[in-house]
Amino acid sequence: MTDARRRHDPSARGFASDNYAGVHPEILEAISLANGGHQVAYGADVYTEHLQEVFRAHFGETAEAFPVFNGTGANVVSLQAVTERWEGVVCAETAHINVDECGAPEKIAGLKLMTVPTPDGKLTPELIDRQAWGWGDEHRAQPKVVSITQSTELGTLYTPAEMAAICAHAHERGMVVHVDGSRLANAAAALDVPLRAISTDVGVDLLSFGGTKNGLLLGEAVVVLNRDAVRGIPFLRKSSMQLASKMRFVSVQFEALLAGDLWLRSARHANAMAARLADAVRDVVEITRPVQANAVFAILPADVAERVRKRFRFYTWDESTGECRWMCSFDTTEEDIDAFAAAIREELS
Repeated sequence: MTDARRRHDPSARGFASDNYAGVHPEILEAISLANGGHQVAYGADVYTEHLQEVFRAHFGETAEAFPVFNGTGANVVSLQAVTERWEGVVCAETAHINVDECGAPEKIAGLKLMTVPTPDGKLTPELIDRQAWGWGDEHRAQPKVVSITQSTELGTLYTPAEMAAICAHAHERGMVVHVDGSRLANAAAALDVPLRAISTDVGVDLLSFGGTKNGLLLGEAVVVLNRDAVRGIPFLRKSSMQLASKMRFVSVQFEALLAGDLWLRSARHANAMAARLADAVRDVVEITRPVQANAVFAILPADVAERVRKRFRFYTWDESTGECRWMCSFDTTEEDIDAFAAAIREELS
């Protein structure tokens, strides 16, 4: 046994990110089953071929999925596929592409992020128009894409009607709509709608579909819903270093996630744990955001947060206010929630 394995406590739970969770046992089983024999590399394997049918069952017959390694890669490939070098992407100021990807969309894709402050992480047609102007002005990056996150970085949700309004507004202006869907499963589960109801059916052109935060070992997918809006994804995926040689091991995970109801079971559970956590501490802390998916935002004094963090990992979202973010995942248990809530209460007292 390695030293690292000796130091690892498999019972430990963190609330810093749903990326902290391990791999769902059904996903691990699928990887193991795909491990026999040889398959053609770079996506010409039987698992990746079948994966197209799986994605089309959720997103419609025109959908086409391109597995990639990670969420930043999915976003960069997606945005490159719908922009020229002089064009820009309108997004919320809090968007992951703006604050958590080390400038990758701008450095790798060569585009301009045109950010808008939002009170709840959500864009609206009116907010989009703060940046969607100046077409034909050679001195200004040309607005081309509206990128929204579902669920948002602040844990809030767009309703299907809100997404449809954004898509219609963007399309009227000749713009394309991209969804960062790293937690799209959590959003669909919370809204109690199919995945296509917050993507294909409301007019989204392409999305970055998340797997890692919902139980995969690794892997996200660029999902094209409007083929007329994109170009060159196979070449962009390769040149962006997102083409897996042994792609079957990414694709089989998505098959296990989406062919049945694993995606929904896992997302519903994570959402339910977040609701349980909010209810457990609501009387002793200020819950600062609506708890709509698998995130809870709350205020903790800095000294209290540091003491609680010695037992449970989590991040302080805003140092100036003491706002913290607590994320729940597919493997968060009721006992985890109760122990975390008890620790918060203990340190507050």
